[in-house]
Amino acid sequence: MRKTSRDSPGVSPTGRRTQGPPARRRVMLTLAGVSAVSPLATDMYVPGLPQMARSLHTDTAGAQISLTGFLIGIIVGQLLWGPLSDSLGRRPVLIGGSAAFAGFSLLCGLAPTLEILNAARLGQGLTGAAGIVVARAVVADLFDDDRIGGAFAALSAVTAVAPIVAPLLGGAVLSVGSWRWLFVLLALVGLALTLCLALWVPESLPATARVSGGVSGTVRSMRRVCARRSVLAPVLSLGFGGAAIFVYIGSTSFVFQDVYHLSAGLTSLVYGANAIGNMAASISYGRLVRRRSAEELLRGSMVLTLTPAALLVAAEAAGMGSLALTWICLFVSIAAFGVFFPAVTTVAQSRGRDAPGATSALLGSVQFTFGAVASPLAGLFGDDSALPMAGLMAGFLAPATLAAFLVSRAREAGSAAAPRDTHRHGPHDRTTA
Repeated sequence: MRKTSRDSPGVSPTGRRTQGPPARRRVMLTLAGVSAVSPLATDMYVPGLPQMARSLHTDTAGAQISLTGFLIGIIVGQLLWGPLSDSLGRRPVLIGGSAAFAGFSLLCGLAPTLEILNAARLGQGLTGAAGIVVARAVVADLFDDDRIGGAFAALSAVTAVAPIVAPLLGGAVLSVGSWRWLFVLLALVGLALTLCLALWVPESLPATARVSGGVSGTVRSMRRVCARRSVLAPVLSLGFGGAAIFVYIGSTSFVFQDVYHLSAGLTSLVYGANAIGNMAASISYGRLVRRRSAEELLRGSMVLTLTPAALLVAAEAAGMGSLALTWICLFVSIAAFGVFFPAVTTVAQSRGRDAPGATSALLGSVQFTFGAVASPLAGLFGDDSALPMAGLMAGFLAPATLAAFLVSRAREAGSAAAPRDTHRHGPHDRTTA
């Protein structure tokens, strides 16, 4: 039977204290950075699409292919790097992925043709996915059940800053340089994160705890996680919830600019205010999880997310929609996601502790796959009102909420089948045979 040894931050696998609070803060900030760099590469790059299309002699649709390739890379990369980190360890995958991300970012900035840019963007997504998926696994390695919720709350709160900062940063770069400088900046960020990973983030998965058997062992690990209903319930909740978020991201600008006639600047303020609400809720989750279980917070956040979306659907269908109502409903719903994301991640990673990398890969790949399918749907139903956006959000949030309420039942059903090495003996001694 596989043996694992996992210790809370500051305690080595042998029990010796090796990290104080400043070291733990550096670890968490670095993990948040590698988690946020791929979303940053999307949000910062979008304002430069028109300029890039002219530079490479293509149209808007041609320019957006690079965005699609990046998203495909993130999905595939998470499925690859998560299980692989269970076998090779976290540091090689994190450091190698971050360094390769920097290289592909520089290649994007130097790309002479659209074809080379698309290939580089695919590589950028593949390598950037390592930070997203392995950071969650490192948190699962380092924190016991009493502290993992707070750790994911901190990670979520820091990464929530990316949607706020990225458009402003992208606009600032474009005001003084071309779209190519956006990728040069991303390359520099990737290099800085590689250095921080090498200096500050230790290996969190001891050799005795790794999955054996090479590629076949990695595949078995992923199959074992996929077959566990106690893990699949929160994964499906995240998938449908992620689809709703992608609908929101893809539709918000059109709704506020084309339907309610706000300027691009005011629309950015609306989007930023909602992101701040999301970040504040993520911070509050760290305190709430000390008094309530992650499962309870998951269910409550989904109800709070679905209710305003359903209210907006009813108002739009009755012809009572307005700018104020739309913004209020979206603000409450998006803020509630600040609790939902760390809660669902806490639940899933806690239940998949015998293979944190594979569990993280399943979470991320399902979230982005559902999102990729959902994001273009709103445009198919017209853009003359907020109803298509609200209807799709509510339509995805309903099964997400149902899956959240099935989480406890799935835990009971899956507990008998779960490996014994997922059990915790204490915050500083998590070694089981």
